[in-house]
Parts: sequence; C-alpha cells; structure tokens
Amino acid sequence: MSGYQTSIKWFDDLRRGDVSSVGGKNSSLGEMVSTLNAKGVKVPGGFATTAEAFWGFIEESGVGTFISERMDELEKGAIPLAEAGSAIRREILKQKWPEELGKAISDAYAELGKRAGRKNVDVAVRSSATAEDLPDASFAGQQETFLNIQGEADLLKACQRCYASLFTDRAISYRKAKGFDHTKVALSVGVQLMVRSDIGGSGVMFSIDTESGFDQVVVINAAWGLGENVVQGAVDPDEFVVFKPLLKEKKNQPIVEKRLGAKKIKMIYASGGDSPVRNVPTSKAERAQFVLNDDDIMTLARWAVIIEDHYGCPMDMEWAKDGETGELFIVQARPETVQSRKTGAVLHGYNIKKKGDVLIKGLSVGEAVVAGRVCVIEDVKDISQFVEGAILVTGTTDPDWVPIMKKAAGIITDHGGRTSHAAIVSRELGLPAIVGTGDATHVLHSEQEVTISCAEGDEGLVYEGIADYEIEDIDLDDIPKTKTRVMFNLANPGAAFRWWRVPADGVGLARMEFVINNHIKAHPLALIHFDQLKRDADKQEIADLTVGYDSKPEFFVDRLARGLGRIAAAAWPNPMIVRMSDFKTNEYAGLLGGAQFEPKEENPMIGFRGASRYYSPRYREGFDLECQAIHRLREEMGFTNVIMMIPFCRSIEEADKVLAVMADNGLKRGENGLQVFVMCEIPSNVILAGEFAKRFDGFSIGSNDLTQLTLGVDRDSEELSGLFSEHDPAVKWMIENVMREAHKAGAKVGLCGQGPSDHPEFAEFLVETGIDTISVTPDSFVAVKRHVAVAEKRLGIKP
Repeated sequence: MSGYQTSIKWFDDLRRGDVSSVGGKNSSLGEMVSTLNAKGVKVPGGFATTAEAFWGFIEESGVGTFISERMDELEKGAIPLAEAGSAIRREILKQKWPEELGKAISDAYAELGKRAGRKNVDVAVRSSATAEDLPDASFAGQQETFLNIQGEADLLKACQRCYASLFTDRAISYRKAKGFDHTKVALSVGVQLMVRSDIGGSGVMFSIDTESGFDQVVVINAAWGLGENVVQGAVDPDEFVVFKPLLKEKKNQPIVEKRLGAKKIKMIYASGGDSPVRNVPTSKAERAQFVLNDDDIMTLARWAVIIEDHYGCPMDMEWAKDGETGELFIVQARPETVQSRKTGAVLHGYNIKKKGDVLIKGLSVGEAVVAGRVCVIEDVKDISQFVEGAILVTGTTDPDWVPIMKKAAGIITDHGGRTSHAAIVSRELGLPAIVGTGDATHVLHSEQEVTISCAEGDEGLVYEGIADYEIEDIDLDDIPKTKTRVMFNLANPGAAFRWWRVPADGVGLARMEFVINNHIKAHPLALIHFDQLKRDADKQEIADLTVGYDSKPEFFVDRLARGLGRIAAAAWPNPMIVRMSDFKTNEYAGLLGGAQFEPKEENPMIGFRGASRYYSPRYREGFDLECQAIHRLREEMGFTNVIMMIPFCRSIEEADKVLAVMADNGLKRGENGLQVFVMCEIPSNVILAGEFAKRFDGFSIGSNDLTQLTLGVDRDSEELSGLFSEHDPAVKWMIENVMREAHKAGAKVGLCGQGPSDHPEFAEFLVETGIDTISVTPDSFVAVKRHVAVAEKRLGIKP
C-alpha cells in the first residue's frame, strides 16, 4: 500500500480538479466544502477514499486478474453480461480488506465522529467513479449509495459494496456505451455525515429548467424523508420554481410555482433488519403539506445561484433538510449534462390538428409529440418482453431499465417527478415522457394505440389513438430584426418557458382568465363565501383544491400570482401586459361555485363583463383578490415588468371608478413604475381616445371585438362570416384614429390578434400607421416578424 496520505482525502483538502483521484462526486463535494461554506452554502463534512486506495485494494487482494479475465470473456462473447458482472461482484465482496487501507478508513471514520461530537456517527457512503460527471457522461445512478451506515464494521462492508457496484450490469453497459476502458476506471468512496432528513425532507435541485432549458430559473423537487425516493422516481414530489434574476433583491420572493406532490411514501432509518433504511407510508397531514416553506425555498434557490456562478455552468444538486435542527444542506452537486449542451438554434414546433380523448395526464418531459403502441411492463425482470419502438408504460424506472428505454418511442410512468430517473434518462435520450400519472399501468394496456403530447405545456397528455400532428422547424437565426416590437399572446403558464429562446419583445397579452380557469378553477366569490355555498359537490371540490392553504381567498391570490409569475419570468426584462379577468357571466358561472353568484344574461358578450364588474358591489370582492395577486406579483415577488390592462371599459366615468378601486388595493398608476393600459375594443374607446389617454398609459387594440362592435357582426356567425373583416375601411379608420389620438397624448398603442399573421397586408397597414407593438401567438411569431420586416424595408424604416 502507498500509505495513509494517499488512501484518504478529507473534503476540506479536495478541489474539483481532483477528479482523477476521487471522482467527480467527491471532488465536487470537496470544492463546495472548501470554497462555498464561506458564502453560506452548508455542505456536510466527510472524507473520500482515493483511486490509489481502490487500485491498492485490487492489487493486494489479487482480484485484478480475475476482473480482466471475466471482461475478456465478456468481450469475446464467451459469457453473458449478467454472469460476468455477478462473478466479479462476488469475488470483490469475499476479499478481506488490506490491513493498512482498512485501518486508514477506520481511523478517518473515528476522526469524523470526533469532529461531529459523537461516536459511531451515521454516514452516507457514496460511490464516485474517477471518470464520473464529465461533460459527456454523468454516471448518474450507475454505482451504489448506502445511507445510515453506523459503526466501523458496517462502514467497511459498505465501502466494499461500493467497489463491487463498479461492476453491476448497468455500470458495465454504461462504460461500454461511453467508450470507457473498464480497467482504467477506478472508484472512490465518499463518507459523508448524514443529515437527519429521515425526519425532515430532501430532494433534487437544478439551476436550469430541465424541460425547456430556460436558464433563468431554479427548479426544486422535495419529498419527506431521505432523498433516494426522489432520485429514483419512487415518489411524486412537491415542485417549486424560482426566478433567478430577482433573487438579487433580498426583499423579493420570486417563487413562480409551488406544486403539491402526492408524496405517498418516505424513506426513514430502520431500527433493525438487514437494511439500515426502509420506506413507510406518509401521513395524510404530510401529503397535504409542502415539504419546504418559502424561506427554505429561497435559501436553496440562492445557494443554487451561488453554486452555478462558482462552477460557471448549470448545476444538478441534491439537498437535505435536517428534521432535528431545521438546517438545510447541499449533499451533492454536479454539472447538468442535457439542456445546458443544447445550442437552441432550431426549435421544433408541434401542432396537433386532430386528436382523441385524453386518457391520462402527468408531468411532461421533453417538448415533443409521439404516437405508437403501448407496451406495459411492470417488473424489470420482464424487460425482455419489450417491443422495440413501442411506448413503454411502467410504474417507475431505475438504471436497470435503461437497455429498453433506449429502444422506446416514449415513456409513461405511474410515479416520479421531473428529476426522477425516468425523466433524466428520457431527456438524455431525447424521448418524450410523461411521469407521475398515478395510474398509467392501470388505465393503459399493451398494444393500445395512443399519442403522447409533451408540447402543450408542463402538463403531459396521453390521447387515445394516433393523432394527426405536424412538426415545424423554426430557425432562430433566420428571424429578422424590426423596429416595430413583436410580442407574444400567452395564456398558459405551463407553456411560457418553452418559448424563451425566441426573440420576442415581451408578452403583449397574458389572459388572466386562462390561469383562473385552469389553475384555480373556482369562482373567487365562492372562495370568499365558501360557507354560504349551496352545492355540496362544489364545496367538496373546492375543499380538495385548497388543501394546504390557510384560507381559500389566499389560494386564489397565491395561485394567480404564481401562474402569472411564470409568464412574467418568460418575458423579463421586457414588459408583460396582463389583462384583468374578462370572463363573461356564463363563463364565470361555469367555474366551481360560480352559478350561485352570476346573473343570467341574454347577451353576455355585451353584458356584465370587464370594467363594469370591477367596481360593482356584485363582484368587487373578486376584483380585490385579482388586485392583491398583481400587488404580490409586482411588490413581493419583484416582477415590476408587469403592466395591468383593463378590458371592456365603456366610459371615462367607468375608467375613473376602476382606477380608484385599484388604488384602494395598493395599485396606483405611476407608483413603483406601474403602468395601466386599456383594451381598445369598443367604439367609445376610439371616439374618446384623447380622454382615455389621460387616464391610461397605453391602448391594446382587440381587433376581433373592435371589428365585431364597429360592424355589428357576430364574429361566430357562419351566415355573416363574409362581412367580418379587420380590413373593412370602418375598422381601419378606427385603428388610425386611436393611433393618432393616443400618440398625440404620449400613450402607446399595440394590437393583439391573428390578423397580422394571416394577412401580410394588414401587418403592413399597422406598420404604416405607426403601431408600437403587435402581439401574436408564438406559432405565428416568425411569420408576423417577417411580414413586419418586409413592410418596414419598403417604408424605409430601419430596425
């Protein structure tokens, strides 16, 4: 042996350049302990055995020859992989520790106990391959980790099992696929103080959105107990998303998503038996409660930024919260190896034209659509039955499943979050996957034809049958620059990050009603007056929706603020114009509990909608909640790029009343840069444009409604479809007039609608009249940008 100094290295003495000696995992732990503790990032201490120790073990035990012989036989096809791997593992495990190396590990363990202030300290024993965590190979999950190891004998046994895990079937296959020489990859063992997350919580954290590659957010997954369940995808975790640029201000809490996971099991310390840990069911209270509070979330997010800045690349981290002290720790960190390596020059757009019924839903992984036949396999021992090219449906996956995952067209699992094994491997393989469906193995059956859609936001959908869809490639380098600002119309917060690479000038229309309809589902007055609800079914559904919230109105404010926050984050630092709720009474009545609070109208299109609701005693309490959400979005979360927009404002008197209600809710135009726009969709908005411009910072022309009300044509009438045209001279006169009066008063004017994408001449007309912004759906963006560029060139307007 080469001595104590080369057998053991304390984390304090390691740096990330020590990969050849202690592997990527342990060198990274050393880097953080030695350099980031001073910046407030807490990392549990420990030590690592070196590659020299591994080679010393192999040499002194004489097992090296045995390994080489089995590997040669495997290469020649003389023995199968399973036989070669199991033979080598057995041979390693039956060896005795070389005396000097065993003593070095035991002495270091005793010293670690002294530093922690207790004997037989509980430790995590982690494998760290010396070729691990390189930019083109993460080795994630290939070797073993053992938790709650106590005592010298059990520690040496766990270290030996780590050595043996270098030759699991999956590890051998992985090295072969990546081109690593089996005889040149050593194994370092990390021995790290345990965090008592068995009575707290733990999880995984990325400093980049793992689906879209959006690099301005931190994504945190959390579950009760030890972290292995989250890593392995055995549990459906909570998910939190934090916007990084706003973390610089300590007063900001830019948490743009808090998703409650099922968390049905947790891993805890075992008091007896063969295993030091075991899984137990969580309580109903634990399932209904977030693992992390807001302060914890902010601490972890700030640590993620510190770690990312230090390493200079997006990072994949594991964290743990001590249930005894409440302290948070980072227990692992490695470079993220999938999204951070994409160039993003070309986006693939998927348009599903015809589809069947939705069979199941889950979390989407990837942004693709794929159709094919299902192959349900519930146990890894049956993977030989998998049909190549099928859609794999199973409960959960681990590295043993990788051989058939590579042959699948898509993957669907019952359990797991975005950081589960199935999700990570699917991203590496470029496969669409839907994880955490809950009951895919029960609902779907083998040979059933389905379509997986991961292209409609963060919710993945499985449709019945083979859908009709098309794929469009968008070359981002081929998008022209224009002086006229072209923005997005967005409604779905879950899909907002998908478009971050597209050079839009912000979000010109964010539809609040979509967030209410899909993320809240309940009428605001039904939440405020929950005890007065008459329908028991509505009460029960609202009670289920609001689990984990102290009050039901708070549920509305929180969900609305965070949903809009995702869209504001995607737009930042450009503006995001959010239109306050513009449901019609029949649409409001369709929300949970809504029918009890809404009048019945013959013509809701021109009835009790928009501004008229906001100051009315019949709805004012609901508008107050909307305002509270915007106040939280701007003042507490920090999204000062958010602009409010008032729809269907019929008169100057109505405008004054609405602005007064907003001011009562702490939203006063001009304070902290707050801008307020008004929709221009009623002839009175045009006729009195000068007066409206004194009260609002800008106009957004709703071309559909303005055309409908100017011409007196129902836009949905088939009989009158030939009369409905944004090109009508009367409509164009309206647009030109509001543009002239608004600009005279110093107000901005934008248009949101499909006209500029469907008709190049309409885009040219808007450019000629001096429109400030045009807002379109993301799939129309490139076409409109090109139409505008052509018009500007013809008019001599320089971008």
